[in-house]
Amino acid sequence: MSRNSKSPRKPPRHTRILLVDDHPLVRERLAEIINSETDLRVCGEAEDRHQALEVIKAARPNFVIVDITLKNSDGLELIKDIHSRWPGLRMLVVSMHDESLYAERAIRAGALGYITKQEATRNMLVAIRRVLGGNIYLNDRIATQIISRLTASAHAVATSPADLLADRELQVFELTGRGLNTRQIAERLHIGVKTAETYRARVREKLKLKDASELLQSAISWTHQHPAH
Repeated sequence: MSRNSKSPRKPPRHTRILLVDDHPLVRERLAEIINSETDLRVCGEAEDRHQALEVIKAARPNFVIVDITLKNSDGLELIKDIHSRWPGLRMLVVSMHDESLYAERAIRAGALGYITKQEATRNMLVAIRRVLGGNIYLNDRIATQIISRLTASAHAVATSPADLLADRELQVFELTGRGLNTRQIAERLHIGVKTAETYRARVREKLKLKDASELLQSAISWTHQHPAH
């Protein structure tokens, strides 16, 4: 090589992004938005928890966008798994549900941002860059709702299932309200039937419900007020 020969330029470093959503059209639209940026690239896609963990090992992304509701699995549990195994991997939640309850739980689980799918077409890149910078992304309305909830909780005794139940207990409560029996809940959450029964018992105890009938009525009422996310 001659002295005057220029060394080849290193290609620009891209942020490698994994999309985890069980709707192919949603993944396709998000990929279009992300890949339009010169420094962002979608490096893989997954539709459930198991597939997502496998893709992370193979593709080594440095950013994950994940939906809370996934095929045969739960996004919150995936977020906890990722945060435990790869604590430096930054995550942004995209969800159909805009309620502050899920945003707050997603942040506690290890995500750094929460954006609704309705908002994503306008603000997805803003959210991604906010999280990449190490900051939390929440829209003003959700942030205000979370602050209001925290303020109210500090001055009142918790009475809502959302305040009283742990993440897994709330999942069991919601699935009960959607009409699933203990065995079906166990299959959906990939836990044993006895474990599911234990969670149901804890829910009844925490919500001060006398029997399975009261549990079902309460769960149906809650689920009606808080549709699937």
